[in-house]
Amino acid sequence: MAKHSIGACHTTLIRFIYFIGWFALLDSFISSQTRLKLLLRLFLNPASRAYLRGMAEEFHQSTNAIRIELNRFEEAGMLVSENQGNKKIYRANTDHPLYPDIRNILMKYVGLDQVLKEVIERLGRLEKVYLTGDYASGKDSGIIDLIFVGKMDKSYLVKLIDKAEKLIHRKIRFLSYDVDEWKQNHRSLLDQEKFLLLWEKE
Repeated sequence: MAKHSIGACHTTLIRFIYFIGWFALLDSFISSQTRLKLLLRLFLNPASRAYLRGMAEEFHQSTNAIRIELNRFEEAGMLVSENQGNKKIYRANTDHPLYPDIRNILMKYVGLDQVLKEVIERLGRLEKVYLTGDYASGKDSGIIDLIFVGKMDKSYLVKLIDKAEKLIHRKIRFLSYDVDEWKQNHRSLLDQEKFLLLWEKE
């Protein structure tokens, strides 16, 4: 019994040290604007893909500066890449053990966790919430675009969004659809923009 307890404590301690090391690494990522932009670009939406020159132009930084950070992410196992023609395409490694933690940190950084909490817990009969626009593409523009699907009081939704904006200090734009409207329109919308499902009724 004692041996088992010592072994369990040892395993827990090793795991704790491992996570402390990784969170220190995350802190160093977020303290750098380039690294933070890369995290947002590739980790907020797991479907995001990007290549070196495209990100350099998007971030208004040199390809060398971006390459250094991409190499660090890839060596840490947080990014995977593949060659498509003459481009090396990067994406988040969603199998990395800390991928969910990194994404949750980014959700908190952007304020999406607060928006979901404020709206979903109070609005009632929501079916789905989507992120679209800049943040669905991983661009930190300061404007969050959301789509709400379900039966809702739209005037009350406006009040909740206004409160959420004050909490997170970001502009929120939104569209709302009932379920039938969404079924009729979602395919054409999905063809035009990137969408990320943030929440769905169980």
